[in-house]
Parts: sequence; structure tokens; C-alpha cells
Amino acid sequence: MDMKNKLIKLAREVSSKAYAPYSNFKVGAALLAENGTVYTGCNVENATYGATICAERVAVAKAVADGQTKFVEIALYTNTDHPESPCGICRQVLMEFAPDLNVIAACKSEEVSEDSLQSLLPKAFVLKK
Repeated sequence: MDMKNKLIKLAREVSSKAYAPYSNFKVGAALLAENGTVYTGCNVENATYGATICAERVAVAKAVADGQTKFVEIALYTNTDHPESPCGICRQVLMEFAPDLNVIAACKSEEVSEDSLQSLLPKAFVLKK
């Protein structure tokens, strides 16, 4: 199995663990670090909505907690008829670590889309260090 399909499979599997009692919009993410490690995450909703954490940011947080900050590719899976791309906050968080990230979006219909993160977030905010 190639890496793209492995990431989609892992994202689909972890989406079933999402805590989404309010929206029932379950999302899974599989993030490939530069060192070859894959970090998964699912969305975790909260009654206040503002405290909800998206799948992409869960995967990034797990990777950073493991010492990884360089990423190559991310796959998302949603139980929808068409692929969904990351929300704006997730796009910005991913941009912090991987401006050249490849973003794969898959769904239950098996339709898949791929975009560069830069095409999803043109003119991104980047703090000059």
C-alpha cells in the first residue's frame, strides 16, 4: 500500500473515535512527519463549541509532543459525500510547521482531492523571526 492510501486508511479508522455528539461531523487526520512517523487525530467537540479541537490540530499536538515539527503530508477523512478541506484555524496551524504540506481529503464516496497547503491558504500570516 502506498503512503497516500495508508494515510487515508488511518484517517478513516481514527475518524470513528471522534467525539462529536453535537454536530455528528466526525473527522480523522493522519499526519506524516518528515522522519516517517504518522500521527493520527480526531476531532473532540465541546458543548461551548469554542473549545472544540479539530482532528488536524490533535495530530499536530501529538507530533509536537513527540518532538516532531516537520511534516510532509496530511490526510483527512470525513463521513460525507464530498471531501472536506481543513478549516481556517487548522490551515494556519499547519502553515506554522509545513508551508509545503500536501493535503489529501477523502470521504465515504471514495472521492479524493489533493491540494497544497499554500493553495488552501494563500497569503498566509507568517511571523518573521
